Amino acid sequence: MKRFTQILNEDHAKHADEPKKRTVTVSENMVAPGSTVTFYNISYKIKVKTGYYGFRKTVGKVILTDISGVMKPGLNAILGPTGSGKSSLLDILATRKDPHGLTGEILINGFPQPPQFKCMSGYVVQDDIVMGTLTVRENLEFSAALRLPSSMSSEEKKGRVDQVIVELDLTKVENAKVGTQLTRGISGGEKKRVCIGLELITHPPILFLDEPTTGLDSSTANSVMELLKRMSVSGKTIIFSIHQPRYSIFKLFDSLTLLAAGKLVYHGLADKALSYFLSLGFDCEAHNNPADFFMDIINGDSTGSSSGKIDIRSSDLEETEGEAPSIAEILAKQYSQSAECIKMKEKLKQLSLENKNRKTSFNLIPYSTSFFHQLKWVSRRTFKNLIGNPQNSIAQICITTVLGIAIGILFANVENDVTGIQNRVGVLFFLTTNQCLNSVTTVELFITEKRIFMHEYISGYYRVSAYFFSKILADMIPMRTLPGIIFTCINYFIIGFKPTAEAFFIMMITLILIAYAASSLSLAIATGQSVSSVANLLINICFVFMILFSGLLVNITTISPWLLWLQYFSITRYGLNALQINEFTGLKFCKNTTAGLNVTCITPSPFTICTGEEYLKIQGIDITRWGVCQNYVALVCMTVIFLAIAYTKLRLLKKYT
Repeated sequence: MKRFTQILNEDHAKHADEPKKRTVTVSENMVAPGSTVTFYNISYKIKVKTGYYGFRKTVGKVILTDISGVMKPGLNAILGPTGSGKSSLLDILATRKDPHGLTGEILINGFPQPPQFKCMSGYVVQDDIVMGTLTVRENLEFSAALRLPSSMSSEEKKGRVDQVIVELDLTKVENAKVGTQLTRGISGGEKKRVCIGLELITHPPILFLDEPTTGLDSSTANSVMELLKRMSVSGKTIIFSIHQPRYSIFKLFDSLTLLAAGKLVYHGLADKALSYFLSLGFDCEAHNNPADFFMDIINGDSTGSSSGKIDIRSSDLEETEGEAPSIAEILAKQYSQSAECIKMKEKLKQLSLENKNRKTSFNLIPYSTSFFHQLKWVSRRTFKNLIGNPQNSIAQICITTVLGIAIGILFANVENDVTGIQNRVGVLFFLTTNQCLNSVTTVELFITEKRIFMHEYISGYYRVSAYFFSKILADMIPMRTLPGIIFTCINYFIIGFKPTAEAFFIMMITLILIAYAASSLSLAIATGQSVSSVANLLINICFVFMILFSGLLVNITTISPWLLWLQYFSITRYGLNALQINEFTGLKFCKNTTAGLNVTCITPSPFTICTGEEYLKIQGIDITRWGVCQNYVALVCMTVIFLAIAYTKLRLLKKYT
């Protein structure tokens, strides 16, 4: 690495006098094993809303202020109390923060971050993001299949997976499922190593980790950090945020960055931090954990100040609105005035000026594989996940089967009389509304995996389109097709619907199309939501209005013209109309006066309906030859429109942390 950096520096110095003649090409060679990350004057502000509804206003909030530093190959820790900005700094260095409100320079080996830096580096989030229904090996194979280039053979990718499993000591659990909230899987430490392994598949020169010890016991946390230490010794640059590590973990650090209230209070070698704070008058006791000692100083709880070199009351910082400066402001000022900080900033400033004309993009994400390759692998994982969640697949099929049998028994053997009309309409209305209400479960399709999708998309696993269509093909379609088939096969002959093959398949297709349209509506509403309860509420409200305009609860012909237009947005109306046309066309409900002759029906009262066509006409249903087809066209169009809305929302979803 030293030789690599030296070559880059020599080359840059050689051409420093001829900037107009030189063209800088950002390539993967600029992010080599043992990369050095330098950042200069990093400041970050966000806009937040304060106050109550009706009185809310948007104000700016400063997250980071003037952060500069250098992180070389080794363990680079970012330490600070809650709210200090350590995770924000980590995300900024990994280019995973919204660039709006961000200022400063970030360089890799003296060059601007490549546009594909997200994909070339590794990032392990704080909460383990891994598919729990798959085994350890299956998760790693998924990462290898999508992140390694297509030029690599399947055997080479498999060998890379085997290598990572051995490196992370996951051999004993490679065929064990990771585990979900409902099913027990591997341990927390093993799950953390799997998350690390997903990033190591691509041999990233820089690995970022957000709170890698969160949720782990002290012993497991120590083993994870020792693993990272071994990786850093081999030449990797590992940058991570951490809250308050034990001493055995702290002594593994190569460099330490201390933050307080978004300000830099120390940056340098970890083993020099105690001597720096001693020079400020803070003396750490012999048996005190340095990490705890630093937290006490930052929080103003330290009692180790003996020389009195820092005194809040006598500080030369100006008071703001009558308030004394905080300990964080004083420590930040002391560090900014230190010789080490001044020297470091001069070097970084010079490096920044040399690269001022080189610009890169935050948004470009290259992909190692084609769309169809991504679609195949994401669909395969989606289907495995569906099978691995029996509460979402097998349970739903069992409930549908039991419900179909119960409905069949309840409406069995309908007659061709007045009661037969009521029973037919009742069961068709139930099947239609049941298909709609069952589709509410589709809201979980993009909500439960939202964090996984965002992490994998940013890391360059797949395109949004590949993920979206894989969910449609491997999850929504099978789970919305099976209920229609089950209901039709069980109920059609038990209830005694029109005994023709054509009518049987029309009913099956209609129920499936109703489910597709309702599921698409659910996706259009739920996509982008973080809380499923809100999406469920909105979807149920939509279905209630659709049921009201289905044509059963209120006759369509009696609705006022200024409300009648709402019928065209009712999925249940189109579905119920198609089912009724299919069933009632050609049916006779009155007894003939002479056996074997097609004569006038006996009409005991003016309200008697003798034919199915008469009933359909009373309901205002079109009984022309295009009656069923026009309802099918409406359902298909609604499905396409709602899916397009869902895809657009997924694509526009904010994918920064």
